[in-house]
Amino acid sequence: MIIGITGGIGSGKSTIAQELARRDFAVYDCDREAKRIIAENKDVQQAIIELLGEEAFVEGTYNTAYVARRVFEDKELLEHLNQIVHPAVKEDIRAKSEELRVKSCLFVESAILYEAGLDTLCDKVIVVDAPEEVRIARTIARDYGNDASPDNIDKVRARVKAQRVFSNQSSAVSFVVKNDGKTSIAEIVDKITHNMCKN
Repeated sequence: MIIGITGGIGSGKSTIAQELARRDFAVYDCDREAKRIIAENKDVQQAIIELLGEEAFVEGTYNTAYVARRVFEDKELLEHLNQIVHPAVKEDIRAKSEELRVKSCLFVESAILYEAGLDTLCDKVIVVDAPEEVRIARTIARDYGNDASPDNIDKVRARVKAQRVFSNQSSAVSFVVKNDGKTSIAEIVDKITHNMCKN
């Protein structure tokens, strides 16, 4: 069974995924694995070079600063880059699921689960949610060293607003967990495993 975990910035989805991994559940971190695929997959590398030029790799290493600058300036390039990377991640998840088919669950963590089409692989989807102010505070603590200046708050608030939101009324969502800090991560994960890791 493949279970997606998604949620907005600062919702705490990564913390929940880390606790699942600590409990020996199989967890696929899409951000980390996408970086690995780009570093290892020659077909993906060649496609990126054809899209963005030889500068996309420096001595065989992905030039993230160059790529980020190019796609930030051109949203169409970003879409083309995603069309290279997302299918490769999707195929890798399929392969990993086959490797782990004797286990009850493979959790797939991604902030862009739906946008990348990864939800189509999932038997169930968990959306991790938290109040906006909690999400902003967490993100400032993580990304700005607790520097809650008005400028930083505005930047994080804009990122929060830009993300797609799924309510518990959406047919695409199997389970919504509230991670507002009032319930421990251990209790949240207990609830997830009780409700989700069964056919």
